[in-house]
Amino acid sequence: MIRVDPVTLEFNGIRLEPLGPHHADGLRAAACDGELWNLRVTSVPEPDNVDAYIRKALEMPDRLAFAVVDAASDAVVGSTSYHDIVPAVDRVEIGWTWYARSRQRSHVNTSCKLLLLSHAFDTLGCAVVGLRTDNFNRASQAAIERLGAKKDGTIRHSALRRDGTVRDTVMYSIVRGEWPEIKSHLHDRLERHARAA
Repeated sequence: MIRVDPVTLEFNGIRLEPLGPHHADGLRAAACDGELWNLRVTSVPEPDNVDAYIRKALEMPDRLAFAVVDAASDAVVGSTSYHDIVPAVDRVEIGWTWYARSRQRSHVNTSCKLLLLSHAFDTLGCAVVGLRTDNFNRASQAAIERLGAKKDGTIRHSALRRDGTVRDTVMYSIVRGEWPEIKSHLHDRLERHARAA
């Protein structure tokens, strides 16, 4: 049975720190980079709601939220989480993920996913890691599929969006047996990105 405790993870210039109130100003700056709260298919907080966003993340019993930090500058560039943690079946999900617009389509997402997946499978001993997204968030679906996750299906009429509409949720997963190949794939993607930079 897995046990998910707060931990700091670092790789490839990215550090994942357990989210706390001291990250509020950094999260505000990251959210303002692109005014990301205006996207109806994401969970990015409005600047005035960052403190409440952090409080909610810390109060959720089956969530471990992280600040995504640029290790060189110590700037907060986004947030991500383990959530829907089910120790009895060795399952976690990765989600509540967003990055400042200037960090999107960079090495940041691949590095974060490699950190979180490696910790989940190699350290915690997870049997499966799930990912989910809004049915209209095509960019997120494409990013999840580029990781190598398999689409499990769609849960219809499953959650409220910030604008009050109800979304369908597209579910993906990676099982333990798939992890070695996906891990190699993610390292290869990062090497290609580094060569192209």
